[in-house]
Amino acid sequence: MVIDFTGAPAKADLHRYLQDARDALLWKLEGLCEYDVRRPLTPTGTNLLGLVKHLACVELGYLGDVFGRPSGIPLPWVADGAEPNADMWATAEESRAFVVDLYRRAWAHADATIDALPLDAVGTVPWWPQERSEVTLHHAVVRVTADAQRHAGHADILRELIDGAVGMREDDGALPEGDAAWWQAHRARLERAAREA
Repeated sequence: MVIDFTGAPAKADLHRYLQDARDALLWKLEGLCEYDVRRPLTPTGTNLLGLVKHLACVELGYLGDVFGRPSGIPLPWVADGAEPNADMWATAEESRAFVVDLYRRAWAHADATIDALPLDAVGTVPWWPQERSEVTLHHAVVRVTADAQRHAGHADILRELIDGAVGMREDDGALPEGDAAWWQAHRARLERAAREA
């Protein structure tokens, strides 16, 4: 039996996992002050709002420009000569509303590309070496989804460090039930095991 992975059911599956990551990432911003969504929580400066800004650029690039479907949305932080890593943080002038709107506009543009083209449509990634620059829409959607899920995982950790909130959604922590004392004891047990190893 041959299964066709190029049609509407395949697109729906791919889109669902991409949208799950998008929604999870934006949920990580909810209820936090401006400082908390922007503050760098790793030595490399990883922050929640920067992850959203970065993923907007990823979607507009891989699911727009690569397939000859430029969005027309200016992205000066990824243009030639831009400061390195400028897509991974928001300036004080770039409001949370601006970055979230940018991400939602990127979703709409990416979704239009996914809807318009077959999964075997071929595009060219201009920032990759020429010998491997051609990709199918299927490949691009998988790549963008993997990147979004990876950064949603980063956001999980950042949000837990900020206020303890965990999970893909506010109503789905995806962790065992336990009060603060249980989690403190659990963490202490893991610390002991790490030291004993």
